[in-house]
Amino acid sequence: MATPDAARTAGRPRDTRLDAAILTATLELLEESGYPHLTMEAVARRAGTTKPAIRRRWASRQHLVVAALAQSLGTAPTPDTGCTHCDLILGIETLTNAFGGTLGRRTLPALIAELADDPELDRLFAETILHPRRATTEAALRRGIERGDLAPDADIGLLLDMVAATTYHRVLFGHLPVTDTLAHDVVMTVMGGAATPKWRKHYQSHHEHGPF
Repeated sequence: MATPDAARTAGRPRDTRLDAAILTATLELLEESGYPHLTMEAVARRAGTTKPAIRRRWASRQHLVVAALAQSLGTAPTPDTGCTHCDLILGIETLTNAFGGTLGRRTLPALIAELADDPELDRLFAETILHPRRATTEAALRRGIERGDLAPDADIGLLLDMVAATTYHRVLFGHLPVTDTLAHDVVMTVMGGAATPKWRKHYQSHHEHGPF
């Protein structure tokens, strides 16, 4: 008798092209009409597939949306350019690029509201979106400490919250726009408080009219 693993191996392989089509269709519909109006039927029509095919891949509409947002955010780590504030700006720009437009505003507030009442969805969101980005930005901050750009006793957890919070706050409440320069402005403000004199001197020597 075949084991479950053997049965899966012997079955038809999953079509990654269909996976991509479903996620793309989900992102398009989220941007067009928002999370509250998204249905699996609409995604199936847009992707040229069926609702059961989607259900085989994602257990619920919420699971599908989290996967689509993760695709929009991307999996590339915060780069190591040798420049601490450059790395942080590039890392935070992944948030502003992914969520700064209509997609984030029409999706995140309603989705996040559901997390409090759904521990499994809350865990999925954290593991798929929140923790991976946080971990890669933490690595950039620790590289900054090793370079001597950031104070060795800098509160990493607080800095992580500070560099990302402005983008999330503006997306969730919509009181101010997520501008093209937001990542730069936030990172430079944070560096103003956490950077060492060494970094300040180096930055000022290359930017005569810099903020420090």
